[in-house]
Amino acid sequence: MKLLKKSIYLILPILLLIPNKGFCQNTESKDLSNNKLKNAAREIMTSAGTCALITIDKEGLPRVRVMDPFLPESDFTVWFGTNPKSRKVDQIKKNPKVTLYYLDSDGSGYVMIHGVAQIVDDQKEKEKRWKVEWEAFYPNKPKDYLLIKVFPKWMEVISYTHGIVGNPTTWEPPSVLFNLK
Repeated sequence: MKLLKKSIYLILPILLLIPNKGFCQNTESKDLSNNKLKNAAREIMTSAGTCALITIDKEGLPRVRVMDPFLPESDFTVWFGTNPKSRKVDQIKKNPKVTLYYLDSDGSGYVMIHGVAQIVDDQKEKEKRWKVEWEAFYPNKPKDYLLIKVFPKWMEVISYTHGIVGNPTTWEPPSVLFNLK
């Protein structure tokens, strides 16, 4: 018994001095994981070219349409141009919860962003976010064109190219949570 006590007194200080990753949260690893997800997501979003914008209609049904997004901002906010008379504008005004879906250009992954949309009709923002190829769609640009801004709440990412896959049992994809403004 004395020998056991002596051993404990000798080993315990050594154990306390050795960092043990199994007993504490490794925040660096979590940050690296989020960075890996964000980097893969940005690559997919950039190469996809288009994305699907999903809104909810007045019957509570999802409505999906292909959109021509601007590249995501550093915080993954996404902007779109649209016609103020489009159904999506009315749907967003009634229910701003939206989903964006980007399919990787080679089909090996996707990004799904769940967020809150805002209709923006600010002339400076509209000028800043204008694409020359839209001229035919918005002949009276000041009246026929406004913006949709999507603030991300969370994002799911699958990228086989980057080794990012879902849970093997539930297939739930890895996700990133954002601080909504």
